[in-house]
Amino acid sequence: MPLTRIKSLGITDGTIVNADIDTAAAIATSKLGAGAVLQVVTATDLTQRSTTSTSFVTGSNTLSVTITPSSISNKIFITVTTEVYASGIVGTYTIYRGATNLGNGTNGMTEHRMDWGTMCMSYLDSPATTSATTYQVYFKVGSGTGYLNNGNTASITAFEIKG
Repeated sequence: MPLTRIKSLGITDGTIVNADIDTAAAIATSKLGAGAVLQVVTATDLTQRSTTSTSFVTGSNTLSVTITPSSISNKIFITVTTEVYASGIVGTYTIYRGATNLGNGTNGMTEHRMDWGTMCMSYLDSPATTSATTYQVYFKVGSGTGYLNNGNTASITAFEIKG
């Protein structure tokens, strides 16, 4: 005879609701569907950084995150928010995974011209690894000086997404 109803302490109506689940219970990541967020790592930076380089340089060792994917099929979603300024023609900003520019090699992910403004970048990466992976903001200028952050809180966040 098949089991048609579960009766247990606290589960008297056959329906499991949040109140029936112990707070110490954990759901195995193998039970989560594709698109589930498995972990989140974030870093912030309060320091204004500047460059006159026409090649991409790191904005700050503190405006980087390291995340270790639990499966090679998982993706990493990276988002960056900061203030930027370019006193020359244009400031160009991008995200690197290790030594790999995730944006266009020349144009990065976004550009900003003159005056302070908020800059946001995001990227969905498929690193295909279970090794610790570092994502970091880089920037450059066409001429003049480019700035990353204005002494406010800049942030970079990486989300591991189940593949």
